Amino acid sequence: MTGENSFIRLSRDAGKTLADRASHWRVLWCPAGAGTVLFLQSELTDSKVRIYSDNPGVARWLQKTIEALLFPAFADTSLPVIGAEFARGGDARSTAFETITSTTDRIRMTWWDTLEPFVLTMAPGTNGRPIGVFSTFFPARSAQIELNGRFATAQVWAEQRGDRQSSSACLAWSESWVKPRG
Repeated sequence: MTGENSFIRLSRDAGKTLADRASHWRVLWCPAGAGTVLFLQSELTDSKVRIYSDNPGVARWLQKTIEALLFPAFADTSLPVIGAEFARGGDARSTAFETITSTTDRIRMTWWDTLEPFVLTMAPGTNGRPIGVFSTFFPARSAQIELNGRFATAQVWAEQRGDRQSSSACLAWSESWVKPRG
């Protein structure tokens, strides 16, 4: 898979528990084609998982291959995929945002006040995961999730990724997930 996986995770207790989790994928290539997907579980959705996509096949492929490893609640293929349009704006150097529009919902994810970007490389087999990742991260000190004019109220928190200062909200661009041959 080649593309992007930006995310926002918000908490009221510095990450011990999550109030809101959004995993946004812009897939340029995978075996199911290209497409954009948002997996969302939030206090704004009564903690229910919602999946939005412009290509349901890409959503299902991500569920089976990657989200099953990252966050199993997003991997439930019995959940419906809500048709949506996606639009990106802004810039990681100031404020970046993604707007997701379906027939019933308008979601806006926003990241700002980014830290120094860094490259994350994990070979297949790292941490027991069968796939590896190569990604450029732009950690954000601040982020928000808006759903139909309501805002999530929990906060981003600082965290370490290896030897790098990061956060629970990152823009991840130029990302590739690889599975070993064999």
